[in-house]
Amino acid sequence: MSYPLNNDNAIFIKITCFLLLFFEFIVTCSTSLAQKGATTFGCELIESELIINQAPFKQCHASSLVERFDGKIMAVWFGGTHERNPDVCIWGAIKHHDGWSQPQLLADGKINDTLRYPCWNPVLFKVRNGDIYLFYKVGPSPTLWRGYRKISQDNGQTWSLPVELPKGIIGPTKNKPIYISCGRIISPSSEEMENCWKACMELSDNDGKTWSKVCLDTGVGYKLIQPTLLDLHDGTILALMRSDQNKIVKSKSIDNGHTWNKPVLTNILNPNSGIDAITLFNGLYVLVYNPSTVGSEWFDGRSKLFVMVSDDGEHWQDVFKLEDKSIGEFSYPAIIQTQDRMVHISYTYDRGNIKHVVLKIQKN
Repeated sequence: MSYPLNNDNAIFIKITCFLLLFFEFIVTCSTSLAQKGATTFGCELIESELIINQAPFKQCHASSLVERFDGKIMAVWFGGTHERNPDVCIWGAIKHHDGWSQPQLLADGKINDTLRYPCWNPVLFKVRNGDIYLFYKVGPSPTLWRGYRKISQDNGQTWSLPVELPKGIIGPTKNKPIYISCGRIISPSSEEMENCWKACMELSDNDGKTWSKVCLDTGVGYKLIQPTLLDLHDGTILALMRSDQNKIVKSKSIDNGHTWNKPVLTNILNPNSGIDAITLFNGLYVLVYNPSTVGSEWFDGRSKLFVMVSDDGEHWQDVFKLEDKSIGEFSYPAIIQTQDRMVHISYTYDRGNIKHVVLKIQKN
């Protein structure tokens, strides 16, 4: 039996359809928001300590970490009277069960008997055969420094003589290189000319014996240095970079580091200060950064140092505050993950020490 469709029936049907569609929209949005909100990360503080007990130098800065093959952690940094002073050398210490060893001098900037330059930004990197590489820079300033490397074949106990890297190759400027799936090493580097900072990648397919170099787009209108690298789930390599824009800048490569897309600003605040990041064994990505914008001086934004986590490399959540002070410099973080799945972070602690923190990070 059928009924005629009069105006009242038509209006009723339209209203009913609208309400059904609206209800479906609300349910869909609520489900989506619930799923998005369900992605939370757990971060547990395991250990926090200062590395240096009795410093044989006045200031120190720019640390790096590596896990030795015996499971012990080694840290390096530069130290001396102050940054740029010719007496600044590379120092290191090893963490034992009862604490850190006394700092040991690992490298200096002596060119000859009458000429000496400061050392800069050491970076530790463990290659597949077990050797540990110590990269560092020597020179009067970042515009004139040259890259050097030492090698240890006994877990950092002894080191080879320094070897200057080939002309044009600086080595990792601040952050550790990474191995990618094809066996290539990508070393995050940069150049700091007076009027141009540009991020570069140095590539090696033979465990660091020889290198090639590619530089990122310099036509973006801002300065970029000190990349850190994340190996994303789909094989894309994500570079996050320090910039002069009060925000972190990103670029990606989908061809094993041969080419990189045009750098773009992220929404992550950063006061032109060093950062570092890592891809964890559980697939999460972790970033350590200063969550501020610069003030009247460059160091104004370095009194806070936070840890962020992401499961896609695009959307980030703060999970831990390493430092949250109104004054002070807590900067230049380095981050690694050890075989026991712990996350180790070191950073400059007010230029007078290096702090070491251990975190356990996971998806809830």
